[in-house]
Amino acid sequence: MSATGPLTIVPISAVETCPIDAVSRCAPLAAVPLATDDAVGLAGVLKAIADPARLRVISMLATNDEICVCDLTEPLGLSQPTVSHHLKTLVDAGLVRREKRGVWAYFSLVPGALGGIGRLLSTADAARPTT
Repeated sequence: MSATGPLTIVPISAVETCPIDAVSRCAPLAAVPLATDDAVGLAGVLKAIADPARLRVISMLATNDEICVCDLTEPLGLSQPTVSHHLKTLVDAGLVRREKRGVWAYFSLVPGALGGIGRLLSTADAARPTT
């Protein structure tokens, strides 16, 4: 028993996961139809990247190990609060990770996240059932 009451154990399946988790567990779209929960997760990831500013952020992060939010405002032509909002959306989707250092936040791509989306959307290697 903890100081605030009994300890509650929550099954892993009941824990809300970020949308990119749904992408990592899916088979390619051409191989097997998506389950409803997986479609919701994938839609969340695609919605997160379906913005020109966020696509530019992803592109900038892909060509750098990490970027400080302060270094994104000028190239994007957006205010710091707007850039922070876009970065938060990408972090919440599981595509970008945030590391706070003092007063600054540094961002980097989550390794494999974009590749997972590419594999899921690819039809090149998917084995389609024959009729």
